[in-house]
Amino acid sequence: MAQTYDHPGERAAPDPIRLLAIRDTPLSVDEVLAAVGDASAGGTALFAGTVRDHDGGAGVTGLGYSSHPTAEAELRRVAEEVAAGFPVRALAAVHRVGDLSVGDLAVVVAVSCAHRAEAFEACRRLIDDLKHRVPIWKHQTFTDGTEEWVGA
Repeated sequence: MAQTYDHPGERAAPDPIRLLAIRDTPLSVDEVLAAVGDASAGGTALFAGTVRDHDGGAGVTGLGYSSHPTAEAELRRVAEEVAAGFPVRALAAVHRVGDLSVGDLAVVVAVSCAHRAEAFEACRRLIDDLKHRVPIWKHQTFTDGTEEWVGA
């Protein structure tokens, strides 16, 4: 049986997109979490992606992200589709570009909804679609001195 949203707080907000950015400065989980705060939300899901020290069995020393000039516009399209497909109260997504070290935040996304299940599903769709569609490329440097472009 399909879920019905009979109460105003269970429906999508008129403009749930609160924060979208591609930045060359450090990201903040607190900023993203604050952006999706909503008194009618019973569930908030947040994903933080960090630079790990390995990939495909090889040690990683760092990486750099670069983006196409249309990346923010595509990020907005992704966010609008997620907001249209789920009863989102608030949504935020930020991605870092530039040189990053192991442990740095590369991407932070969050979604709040009236219920946790919708928040989890919407957040997962947001990060998955961002990674597949937004033109951001990763250049990894490995401990053995080799390099690799990912997503280019």
